[in-house]
Amino acid sequence: MAYHLFEVYGIELEYMLVRQSNLEINPIVDKLFIEKNGSITSDIENDKIEWSNELVAHVVEMKTNGPTSDLSGLDILFSNNIKEMNAHLKKFDTCLLPSASHPLMDPHTQTKLWEHDHNEIYSLYNKIFDCKGHGWSNVQSMHINLPFFDDLEFERLHAAIRLILPIIPGLAASSPVLDGKFTGFKDTRMEYYKTNQKEIPHMTGKVIPEQVFNKTDYYKKIFEPIKDAIKPFDAENILDHHFLNSRGAISRFDRNAIEIRVIDIQENPSADIAIAAFIIEVLKLLVSEELVSLEDQKSWHENDLFLIFDEVIRNAENTLITDKKYLAIFDLQKDGDVKKIWKNLYKRVGDKLSENHQRHIEFILQHGSLATRILKAIRNDFSKENIKKVYFRLTDCLAENRMFRP
Repeated sequence: MAYHLFEVYGIELEYMLVRQSNLEINPIVDKLFIEKNGSITSDIENDKIEWSNELVAHVVEMKTNGPTSDLSGLDILFSNNIKEMNAHLKKFDTCLLPSASHPLMDPHTQTKLWEHDHNEIYSLYNKIFDCKGHGWSNVQSMHINLPFFDDLEFERLHAAIRLILPIIPGLAASSPVLDGKFTGFKDTRMEYYKTNQKEIPHMTGKVIPEQVFNKTDYYKKIFEPIKDAIKPFDAENILDHHFLNSRGAISRFDRNAIEIRVIDIQENPSADIAIAAFIIEVLKLLVSEELVSLEDQKSWHENDLFLIFDEVIRNAENTLITDKKYLAIFDLQKDGDVKKIWKNLYKRVGDKLSENHQRHIEFILQHGSLATRILKAIRNDFSKENIKKVYFRLTDCLAENRMFRP
């Protein structure tokens, strides 16, 4: 069934399994599924939420079981599923870890691929890209799926999404620490994302999708070059072009939806869903053309948007934007940081959010992105003991569905 703009939503959240005794990753998603289901399957329907495996055996995904029109109670549904997973995992000295990266994992020695259903796909990915790296096996994100009915709706939605992709890490960055140190990037996940498919650059492009605004052009400019580029590596046609497209927002014409992928996972599902609701309201504002016309939105080249994005993944909400044309979209006449852009947007659309979502967005706008708060909590002490202490606090925030304070 095809839905119209903003009629329904799909949300996906990813979490890592870590040992409660030492924070080391524990690749036992298959055991979790056996505990829940009695057997190993790729997906488990748990009423309105579905559990799924991922590329690696220590990451589990939860997603809405089909499209939903109601975001207001979704955080509680996800939170209840987190509690259930943690209850199953307790017997294995294991719990779920939020944030977009593990601060101490060595992906080259600790990565274990999912060995069950669809393993042939994961094995081929590993053969082509060598998935034992931070950009593959040490990442967690939230995906938002938004529907479009036809080419006219796709044009409006794609134009709006492209425009705000560069500043989303300013709201959602949560991956500042890898290999036991600050990487220099508050959104290190996206820094790796840019290049982790460097063997076939067209799969990721510039992360910001190209200026394509209908299905025919999308196939010609994005899907067909991807198919051509993958042919020498995929003789048996195992890989699907929808999955191979790794831009920061991918268009799924098989289900008439665009999936936003540049959002780091937060410390609890209430923060995730509040961010999703906020982003959706901002997209509605852009689609309405109240801020800027559709033609002006379409005029932005991906290279110019990428320059902004590339700075934001480094400094998140504290990134100073100097592109006056971009600032003008958000009614800023002179240099302003990303936090100011999001605060301006919140003034415009905040009243359209539920009180619960407002509370969480106001917390983030006041106290900073999760990456900023993690770094504050570490207080420049990057000893393993201190890092573990901080990240164990994050596991508590996830288990109890509360915000992380430095």
